[in-house]
Amino acid sequence: MNKSPQLIDNGSALEVAGLVHRVWQPETANPEMTSPHPVVVMLHGHLGNEDVMWVFAQTVPSTCVLVAPRAIVPVGQKSFTWQPRLENEWPVLAQFDEAVTAVTHFIHSLPTLYPVDLNQVYLMGFSQGAAVAFAVALQNPGLVQGIASLVGFVPRQVDEAINRAVLRDVPVFMAAGTQDDRVPLIVAQNSAAAVRAMGAFLEYREYDTGHKLDAAGMRKLQSWWQERLNRD
Repeated sequence: MNKSPQLIDNGSALEVAGLVHRVWQPETANPEMTSPHPVVVMLHGHLGNEDVMWVFAQTVPSTCVLVAPRAIVPVGQKSFTWQPRLENEWPVLAQFDEAVTAVTHFIHSLPTLYPVDLNQVYLMGFSQGAAVAFAVALQNPGLVQGIASLVGFVPRQVDEAINRAVLRDVPVFMAAGTQDDRVPLIVAQNSAAAVRAMGAFLEYREYDTGHKLDAAGMRKLQSWWQERLNRD
């Protein structure tokens, strides 16, 4: 990444987007927005913020616009969450409605602010951010062209989405940690089964690690992005 992502935390751009965020645009981005780019929306996990997802930016082809919004519920000075999590509770899909509304508005606002193509919207979420990514895709069929779920999970109570196969043919990459103490392996495996049942074109991988993506997972994530975007 040859320049730092720009922080948008005030002004008209924040008013349009609705969420504080950081954005990175390719050097080739046309300032007059006549040449739209694919966009990857990077969704952080519980207690994260708009700064923490950029470690994964190196895996994405440099032809993409990258945006990382801040979650909607403050937990501390620099910590935020998409949906307050109770101990040992796995939230249902409806509990992400507020987050889905905010992220969906954010996505639809992007062409006004940056040279992005709404026909090429991809989501990459870490942990709880992956649950938000799935919730957005399930509630907005056709909006998302691919999802990368990094040690994440699918919200519960998605029977309707399974019955309608709302992710039919959507490429999905899911990375799980066999030693993960925050999203246990059985939760990841059940989530993968749900994603398959929704009709997604799923690539599910398990890695001998905890609640993180190890070097092998990063390499696979990079190759998955290159295959999806067919660039670089």
